[in-house]
Amino acid sequence: WLMSDNMHHQWLLLAACFWVIFMFMVASKFITLTFKDSDGYGAKQEPLILTAVTKVEEVHVPEEKHWPEEFQPTGKAFSGNLIRQPLVHMERLELLRNVCRDTALRDLSHTAVSKFVLDRIFVCDKHKILFCQTPKVGNTQWKKVLIVLNGAFSSIEEIPENIVHDHEKNGLPRLSSFSDSEIKKRLNLYFKFFIVRDPFERLISAFKDKFVHNPRFEPWYRHEIAPGIIRKYRKNRTETKGLQFEDFVRYLGDPNHRWLDVQFGDHIIHWVTYVELCAPCEITYSVIGHHETLEDDAPYILKAAGIDHLVSYPTIPPGITVYNRTKVERYFSGISKRDIRRLYARFEGDFKLFGYHEPDFLLN
Repeated sequence: WLMSDNMHHQWLLLAACFWVIFMFMVASKFITLTFKDSDGYGAKQEPLILTAVTKVEEVHVPEEKHWPEEFQPTGKAFSGNLIRQPLVHMERLELLRNVCRDTALRDLSHTAVSKFVLDRIFVCDKHKILFCQTPKVGNTQWKKVLIVLNGAFSSIEEIPENIVHDHEKNGLPRLSSFSDSEIKKRLNLYFKFFIVRDPFERLISAFKDKFVHNPRFEPWYRHEIAPGIIRKYRKNRTETKGLQFEDFVRYLGDPNHRWLDVQFGDHIIHWVTYVELCAPCEITYSVIGHHETLEDDAPYILKAAGIDHLVSYPTIPPGITVYNRTKVERYFSGISKRDIRRLYARFEGDFKLFGYHEPDFLLN
């Protein structure tokens, strides 16, 4: 009987020990979750790597700060260490909506959601994503991301460069290819984003790419478009050099430039405004990334769209996204203030909608 009683006590003691250990584990887990570092995402980002699917924790937004429904990002809930980035992007969207409501800028900020705009928007139905193409801001890399997500290739490294912009082979449908009802459904429900950069720096990039370097597969820029601009806009008719940046600025700043555009085939997307490309005041975008902060924005976009565990944005070479003020000032240094002001007047909507300041050399 005594032996039975001792065994009973031993079992009770053992059960109590297990209970204490279990409670300790629960308390440790609670402490770890409660005090988890929430600032890690604000640090310098390393290149993304493929990771396993992990559960995403829901962010608690303070009750006194209510974001309008149109500013709420579409996609998965943000983990605790993404607190800072959403605030930056909310501010960008709030600025955009405020400028869109400015009646004085209406002609520069609004455009119809035409077939031209719908042709610029690429669709990933599998993950419910729409991406509006804005040339000269790293769009090739984003198209590669979508190509992988759509399943045409299993990794970005496998995609041949000549396939990326071949829309018959890259597996990227345009929004314009759907019926009106299907277009509306996608615009209402899908995660939508595009990328911008300083408008003048983008124009410099377009000029260098199309008229200075001139890719072999695009000879018409140098041999057809450049001579047309020179004939119309070069002041010194005895000058025999190829297209100069001054000619390019004068052409873009001409309020009647569309007369020449029609000869070139109408809209040339490499220097059309962001407004004309993506209709940001008519379409409620989830995120607008900036080329100057792409190291932070690219991981944020992947996370917000809920695809960060499926694909990575290609590694960004050091310094490639930094705004080069010296280069911009050098390109505009020999151009008259009148021509620069006319150019700014055309792109003022892009400057104001996306928070870019009027260039200093226009204020002096």
